[in-house]
Amino acid sequence: MINRSPTTRSTIAMRRWGFPAIVTLAAIAALTALTAGAAARQARPATPTEATAPRDAGEPLMAIVSIKTQHVTFYDADGWILRAPVSTGVKERETPAGVFAVVEKEKDHHSSMYDDAWMPNMQRITWNGVALHGGPLPGYAASHGCVRMPYGFAEKLFDKTWIGMRVIISPNDAEPVEFTHPALFMPNREAIAAAPAKAEALAREAVEAAKVADEAKKAATKAPRETALLTSSLRKLEALKGRADAELVTADRMLAAAKTDEAKARGEELKQRAAAKAAELATQLDTARADAKPKLDAAAAAKDAAKAAQTRKADTAKAAREASLALEPVSIYISRATQKLYVRRNTHRPAPDGGGEVFDFSIEVPVTIRDPDKPIGTHVFTAVARNDSGLRWTAVTIDNGDGARDALDRITFSLDVLDRIAPTAVPRSSIVISDEPLSAETNYRTEFVAVLSNQPQGGFITRKPTANVLVASDEGFGFGSFFQGSWDSQGNRIGDPRRRGGPYYPPVQPRAYQQAPPGW
Repeated sequence: MINRSPTTRSTIAMRRWGFPAIVTLAAIAALTALTAGAAARQARPATPTEATAPRDAGEPLMAIVSIKTQHVTFYDADGWILRAPVSTGVKERETPAGVFAVVEKEKDHHSSMYDDAWMPNMQRITWNGVALHGGPLPGYAASHGCVRMPYGFAEKLFDKTWIGMRVIISPNDAEPVEFTHPALFMPNREAIAAAPAKAEALAREAVEAAKVADEAKKAATKAPRETALLTSSLRKLEALKGRADAELVTADRMLAAAKTDEAKARGEELKQRAAAKAAELATQLDTARADAKPKLDAAAAAKDAAKAAQTRKADTAKAAREASLALEPVSIYISRATQKLYVRRNTHRPAPDGGGEVFDFSIEVPVTIRDPDKPIGTHVFTAVARNDSGLRWTAVTIDNGDGARDALDRITFSLDVLDRIAPTAVPRSSIVISDEPLSAETNYRTEFVAVLSNQPQGGFITRKPTANVLVASDEGFGFGSFFQGSWDSQGNRIGDPRRRGGPYYPPVQPRAYQQAPPGW
């Protein structure tokens, strides 16, 4: 076979077919290339671009990240306000799809996991290191599990968001739609109007009760020292009186046994001395008891008063805390996997071990779900603004089971919980319904973390989970039954027959939280 250069082959073709034929072939090739290029452009999704809504933007209520189209959209009460391309996790380091919220913000963050990598304008959504932050965007998934945003976009956004803001990571495109349903919170105008004054009055009452409790505790602390001295004196007198009585009995026996006049005289003398001593000690003991009784009664009363004051302090503090929380947006999570309803409200108090704020989770109750073995999907309902009927709501669905309306229809809400929450519900409140259990990453300093188990989540699984730390305080913050027992790294209770299908990952031992959490 003879190897010819392209120029030689082209010359031979022109001689064989002639110049017109060559022109025709070139035109066909060009047309084919154009058609193929157009088809490729049509099949390939449009590259997301950064955009700002052409209107005055309100406070962002939620962010929705689409893994499929690699973009993030922020929404206020009236629709989208900001959009930008993102880079999510690469294969085996995938960004987990699910329901999250901002738990911490740090303007200038450097990773403690990836060689001190710069991650500016970081907004953490899990404590094991998944976050939104500024970073390079090559036009495709490229991170180790975080959501990278354009540097300028992340900086512009940083001061607009807030701790507890909902972040939804969806496998596909999703957006909030206007939604109404009888099960959604219906606030009471009178209750909302009275709530601030009620909270203020109860806060004052709690302060006063705490002051009284402290004073009562001090008084009760002094009383034991005083009563201990009195009790000791009484016991000594009782012992002396006992010995005097014993001596009197002995003298009686000696007198009865005496045979001679001399012995009888000696016995009588001993008996008189013993009787006088016993009588004197009896008088002293009666006097001491009479003097001690009011003091002992006062000490007992002080102890009872201190106990009652502590009870009142706890009760008024709880009432004040509930009244204060009633002014805050409330979030409810309903899990088909655990058949429970969980409530979260931000206390806006710094976490005692550093990082984030403490969320109240004192409400956790069983819930009834019709057809509990049937998938219900994952739906997020958000109160975006007030309106004439109470609140205006939107719904976002990221994992289909039932439709959003049918999902709510299957839930029987606890009237006790609704009575405690609904009358003062405010915008930014939300209800999340999901097949999934809460992730083990949900703790006292997160709102809710729920991961879709039917989606890849390598960037979540490969990170060490945070420890389930118990918070001890006089306000009752501490883990409930949900946080007890063994859980796998997706947050499913090991051995739970109700957990959904999906890849299984072996349990990961929790580690203690450090001041510098792992990077991402």
